[in-house]
Amino acid sequence: MLAARHRVARAAGLAALAAALALGFVGYLRPGFIVDLTNMVLAWCG
Repeated sequence: MLAARHRVARAAGLAALAAALALGFVGYLRPGFIVDLTNMVLAWCG
């Protein structure tokens, strides 16, 4: 059980890292997209 939980946590961490790298790459190519995304997140949060 502990090994399965560790495997799931590691997979989630790797997925989060991949998502952050992908967003960083998109932000490098199209900075306006990151600005729009940030504005959408800020509007959604409050």
